[in-house]
Amino acid sequence: MYICVCNSITDTQIRAAVTKGYATLGDLRENLGIATCCGSCIPMTESILDESHNEHSKPRLYKPLTA
Repeated sequence: MYICVCNSITDTQIRAAVTKGYATLGDLRENLGIATCCGSCIPMTESILDESHNEHSKPRLYKPLTA
């Protein structure tokens, strides 16, 4: 889905950038060009960032393997 219509940036591109280490709106702006025109994409971009940060901070639970 397009998040930044002005610069044709999708949620997939944002998520890929986050996995590469871009952790802030400023990082995404500098590297993808998001939120450099009208700014209407900022709320959704921040939502994706928050979602991504929450996914990475969840404790991982592993079930032990049994023989």
